[in-house]
Amino acid sequence: MLDSFMTATLYLADGVTLMYLMLGVLVGLLFGIIPGLGGATAIALLLPLTFGMEPEQAITLMGGIMGSSAIGGSVTAILLNAPGTAPNAATCFDGYPLTRQGKAGLAIGAAATASSVGGIIGVVVLVAVLPMAKSLVLLFGPPAFFMLAVLGLVSLTISNNNMLRGLIAAAFGLFIGFVGYDDMGGALRFTAGVDYLWDGIKLVPALIGLFAIAEMMRLMVEGGSISKVDRSELGDVKGVGEGFRAVFKHPKTVFSGSFIGTLVGIVPGVGGTVASFLSYSFAVQSSRDSSQFGKGDIRGVIAPEAANNAKDGGSLIPTLAFGIPGSAEMALFLGVLVLHGMQPGPLLLIEREWSLLVLIIALLLATIASACVIAVATKYLIKITFIDSSILIPTVLGVALVGAYALEGSMGDVVMAAMFGVIGYVMIRLDYPRITLVIAIVLGGMMERNFIQSMLMFRSDWTGFFRDTTSLVIFIIIAVALALPVLGRIKRGMRNANA
Repeated sequence: MLDSFMTATLYLADGVTLMYLMLGVLVGLLFGIIPGLGGATAIALLLPLTFGMEPEQAITLMGGIMGSSAIGGSVTAILLNAPGTAPNAATCFDGYPLTRQGKAGLAIGAAATASSVGGIIGVVVLVAVLPMAKSLVLLFGPPAFFMLAVLGLVSLTISNNNMLRGLIAAAFGLFIGFVGYDDMGGALRFTAGVDYLWDGIKLVPALIGLFAIAEMMRLMVEGGSISKVDRSELGDVKGVGEGFRAVFKHPKTVFSGSFIGTLVGIVPGVGGTVASFLSYSFAVQSSRDSSQFGKGDIRGVIAPEAANNAKDGGSLIPTLAFGIPGSAEMALFLGVLVLHGMQPGPLLLIEREWSLLVLIIALLLATIASACVIAVATKYLIKITFIDSSILIPTVLGVALVGAYALEGSMGDVVMAAMFGVIGYVMIRLDYPRITLVIAIVLGGMMERNFIQSMLMFRSDWTGFFRDTTSLVIFIIIAVALALPVLGRIKRGMRNANA
């Protein structure tokens, strides 16, 4: 581990690598600040552009984006009551009231500092768990990997507000994942005679369409600039240092938020939105005086922002160890690894340890660097949200479509990105979860492959899943996860009946 750490540190000390890291930080902040885009869109746009890079340079660039986009999203949440990303929505509850009170600098300083501390704690947990993961992954065979994939989809559908829509999106994603040549059976499926589909639906064009193009279509329909708030309402952006000190005056809030974010991030498919709202709720419930929450309590900014950045470290554990993305950003990052020939799983943890340490150190540096950038550039960054859509939309669409084409020089990828842009926009309009669709696409092949391998191992006896200890434990977790919402509804019904 020490040798790998020194190798990773020396690699990151190179000027070119540091340039990629800072580029990732700036892009992550930019896309985090623009409401509706976020880190997933930034990774989707830049993913094809990493094709000619060294694998570690691509990892560094993506680490910069992942470590900074959450902090960027807090700026508009605080100043404009418009969260840059979905997990930043919880920051609006107390961040925007602070802005209305002329304490925007306090809120931004606290958000940036809490995000940095949360990111550091998430990385520390990741470093502590990865050595154990090398031993743990040996307990996982095809039956356990199949159950893990099922757990990821179950977690997504349960965490979604509308479970039916989550199930529909998951089913559609699995169908898309089954398109193309069947590696196990050797047959072509659902290709409709189109040669392009023989290799299946390519992940990168699909992600570019679902996130970047779909968001631009939404903005095109709405018109105007992204921000709908008058510039005169920005308020004071001074007092960032006071916000920095406020975080360390509330250590319980920042540490509880960080650990909640890390733990939620480990669960495949749940993501930062659940982590942020859960952390905010815990802060309210555990506070002796909760009367100021929702009116401008600084703890209402610290708790969700600490959880939001800490979840990246947790999400990387299932992504790197098992190839199961914990969020949309992790699904896209998984695409980066695959694009550069790095297959997540036991071999990656054993053979490319120093490459993973490059990512971990890059995440750590990105959280600190992005907080410093936010502290000194708040009043300038906020002007991005007032760019008219007539300028922003063609710029982003051009980059998206060129990126899709640059991956393999195929116009089919451009058409696929455009088609998924339409699908993504329809899902936005109908309030269907795109994250569920993306992760179902990623997990579809893994589920099928490991299910068939398991059935071959068990000679078509499906009870073998319950004779495998690891598989049985995961199945019990799935059953409990499915039962808890039902039991919750029954209890609420009984309380209402007694009332």
